[in-house]
Amino acid sequence: MLTKESLERLYREEDLPDEELAALIETGEFDDDLFPLAEKRRQEIYGNDVYIRGLIEFSNVCKNNCYYCGIRRDNRCVDRYRLEPEEILACCREGYGLGYRTFVLQSGEDAWFTDERICGIVSSIRKEFPDCAITLSIGEKPRESYQAYFDAGANRYLLRHETADPEHYKKLHPAEMSGENRKRCLFDLKEIGYQVGAGFMVGTPYQTTQNLIADFRFMQELQPDMIGIGPFLTHEQTPFKDFPKGSFALTLRLLAITRLMFPYALIPATTALGTIDPTGREKGLRAGCNVVMPNLSPAQFRKLYALYDNKICTGEEAAQCVDCLEARVERAGCRIVTDIGNAKRREA
Repeated sequence: MLTKESLERLYREEDLPDEELAALIETGEFDDDLFPLAEKRRQEIYGNDVYIRGLIEFSNVCKNNCYYCGIRRDNRCVDRYRLEPEEILACCREGYGLGYRTFVLQSGEDAWFTDERICGIVSSIRKEFPDCAITLSIGEKPRESYQAYFDAGANRYLLRHETADPEHYKKLHPAEMSGENRKRCLFDLKEIGYQVGAGFMVGTPYQTTQNLIADFRFMQELQPDMIGIGPFLTHEQTPFKDFPKGSFALTLRLLAITRLMFPYALIPATTALGTIDPTGREKGLRAGCNVVMPNLSPAQFRKLYALYDNKICTGEEAAQCVDCLEARVERAGCRIVTDIGNAKRREA
């Protein structure tokens, strides 16, 4: 049975059994207690600091055919693009001038960007901006590729596991993709020495409470430095276009649970949160988030990197975007800091 004592135990970092965790996920009865506890935990470890990451979406070409994704291989309506390495560097230069000290290079799984090209881009950024973190989010790769990127200067990697349940994974992806391979990638990245980001979508088709519990148990095993959670949002050119979008209320609840279960993790208030609710990112910060990721991509390409419909901030210039976010963050009682923003560690 779920009680307020269950929340206090979660706050003390005691593990809840599956039945209590399920009750917490499924009911909003204790949300008024849950959210302040999550915000309190974030403040105890990170204060009111919110870290900004400069997102550069450098290619919307993807070899994969995930059923939920707008840039999936079989979507023939996408106007595909790739940024040249010099264009990526130009985005970094603009971002550095605006105070960014982390660059997140994100793309579909685009074979044109060979290991040699990725390593060249990473080493150029590392040489020009030695005081910055370089995050890659470019999908599943062999271990030797991850090692090469790391040796070139990348130090963070984002790869949402999407769902930890093998059967649920099969319902979201074509047969050539494997949840076990995705998990292998995450453990490889961690062993190499990356700061690793995992995470999942909320409300994907066929998702159950037990799937969500499996996600938490998997992350307890992985212990990621960064955890990205956002609502499932549909795209009209995917097989899932007629499914309902994920619940905003449930997403916030899961973010708060995540903050209590993984108190030292970096947790973004995602663009998807702001897309599903006009004040979604502010509410995410109130639920324990402490990262925002403004878009540094050239404005003319932002609409083309459409993983889901109605994505926000596609027409803003980078400076506009960060000014807007700064105001939103302040309304949530926090402040943006120009800091590399590494995940903190528990003191020994």
